Amino acid sequence: MALVTSTEMFKKAYKGGYAVGAFNVNNMEIVQGITEACQEEKAPVILQVSKGARAYANHTYLVKLVEAAVINCPDIPVVLHLDHGPDFETCKACIDGGFTSVMIDGSHLSFKENIEVTKKVVEYAHDHGVVVEGELGTLAGIEDEVVVEAGHESYTKPEEVEEFVTKTGVDSLAIAIGTSHGAYKFTPAQCTVNEQGILVPPALRFDILEEICKILPDFPIVLHGSSSVPQEYVKMVNAFGGKMPNAIGVPEEQLRQAAKLAVCKINIDSDLRLAMTGTIRKFFAEHPDKFDPREYLKPARANIKEIVRHKLINVLGCAGKA
Repeated sequence: MALVTSTEMFKKAYKGGYAVGAFNVNNMEIVQGITEACQEEKAPVILQVSKGARAYANHTYLVKLVEAAVINCPDIPVVLHLDHGPDFETCKACIDGGFTSVMIDGSHLSFKENIEVTKKVVEYAHDHGVVVEGELGTLAGIEDEVVVEAGHESYTKPEEVEEFVTKTGVDSLAIAIGTSHGAYKFTPAQCTVNEQGILVPPALRFDILEEICKILPDFPIVLHGSSSVPQEYVKMVNAFGGKMPNAIGVPEEQLRQAAKLAVCKINIDSDLRLAMTGTIRKFFAEHPDKFDPREYLKPARANIKEIVRHKLINVLGCAGKA
């Protein structure tokens, strides 16, 4: 199966009450772990590449890795997506370079300027058979070169979404309802403590999501900053020399609830990086004499695969939907 756009993928997800996982990729092992899990669970998938990933691994290498995954996982639809495209030029380079979907992130601009740059990308992308994701509202946190300080984030305004979608022609819309980039999404001060003594982050703004659903019926919504930051890997990182205090993510049950509404794409990034880093730290602590990358990257890849499998089945609900 060749690379596809997300159009049919999102139609099925919206109707079926599930979301497609969008996983950021930077190297071979991450691509393999994600796509092997999706192939085995018969799940559609979106492989995302950020500006930082393109700078790190090179555009051509990443495209060829994804093309190899398509060959090795022929039973699932795969989208190659630009995550947080910063400008028209980057989006154009990805459209011309084999991507089937791009995001133009004009959320830091004025509403008018966001419409203008998004419309420009949409016109070029649609002329080349590529779909476009836009964004309204801003998320706190850090993801590659996207940095928004806490206190400067802003929820999406439901009253703006119809005008934005109509004037730009975007195919999907990323909104801000309380998720956050990176592994440090919430501070302990923002959380409550449950009966088991576990910190519970504040609830997502489902009221905003539901209002947007009413305004844009049948329109695919995207959630960024939606890693759950699995505590077993935070503990693993810290147990073997890391220092990640108070790394708190989005509760998975809230993500599942969002997937049952209009959210058709959920971005997951930090969870996979934590699994890889924790596994490698543990491996070297237990095998200080080892040095072959194949030996420590193999278990890291296996743990990425199991995290993705868990997300497909228990969070996204897209297993068996390929």
